[in-house]
Amino acid sequence: MNEFFEDIWRGLNASPKYMESKYFYDEAGDAIFQEIMNVPEYYLTKSEMDIFSSQSGKLADIIANQFAAFDVIELGPGDCTKSIHLLKELASRKTDFTYYPIDISTNIINQLDRTLPSIVPGMKVAGLNGDYFDMLDELKDMSTRNKVVLFLGSSIGNIPLENTVDFFKALKSHLSPGDLILTGFDLKKDPNVILAAYNDKAGVTKRFNLNLLTRINNTLDADFDTAQFAHAPTYSEETGACESYLVSMKKQRVRVGEVGWIHFDEGERIYMEVSQKYTTKQVDDIAVAAGFEPVHHFYDSKEWFMDALWKCA
Repeated sequence: MNEFFEDIWRGLNASPKYMESKYFYDEAGDAIFQEIMNVPEYYLTKSEMDIFSSQSGKLADIIANQFAAFDVIELGPGDCTKSIHLLKELASRKTDFTYYPIDISTNIINQLDRTLPSIVPGMKVAGLNGDYFDMLDELKDMSTRNKVVLFLGSSIGNIPLENTVDFFKALKSHLSPGDLILTGFDLKKDPNVILAAYNDKAGVTKRFNLNLLTRINNTLDADFDTAQFAHAPTYSEETGACESYLVSMKKQRVRVGEVGWIHFDEGERIYMEVSQKYTTKQVDDIAVAAGFEPVHHFYDSKEWFMDALWKCA
């Protein structure tokens, strides 16, 4: 059995049931997420775009003061609409760098390899398709230059808070002293603003979550009836955890190929993902605990979102 099946089968047989959010991103999921970034309620992309469109020059100054030649590595680049501002700024200064986007989605990497050289003429691009840490291991054999790692879009928020320091420690183990990382953190704010971003009126986020059930149907010969599952996000002001669930609207069972049946009670939930929200102090504490030195905070104009620049100690 392949990894996708094993992870899905394990999650659906757990109590409570869960799915791994990395599997949202097949070709259809990629396209729906692009829609999410454009819905009025989804402020995260707009906030981070505010940072990159107005402050890429300052970020480029800091990087250029650190390194003469380096690699820019982006973990989960999506369509690169935010980081492209920094890449263009670095290229306009004739900076010596290579851009390595890393993504589990073959579709995303193929698209960037094809389109970026024409968008930023002369920029060296080498896409890597696979798990972040596996690809960082491969990159060690490809280049010994200092690294600037971009981990944007509050992707770190999809990792439970109690595991965040361990994630950054693992990332640091693939880097060298002096390397830089820039990570996007969604900040705590009005709970109504946060919940609306994950439950938009047009139902795009709902379609994004349900698409994983469709992917399971298509890939694993399952028979989920997506009309029988409701999308239900929750937010805790105390913990900062915004969690997404799919809820079974009736007692039902779902067949997964010839392997077996998954039983659902009415109201039973599948945990889909967490989107953690932070305070600035939390972000700095995470940096220090993971062995990094906080260098600079980049805020959007509303101070709803922050890109934190850290240096490997």
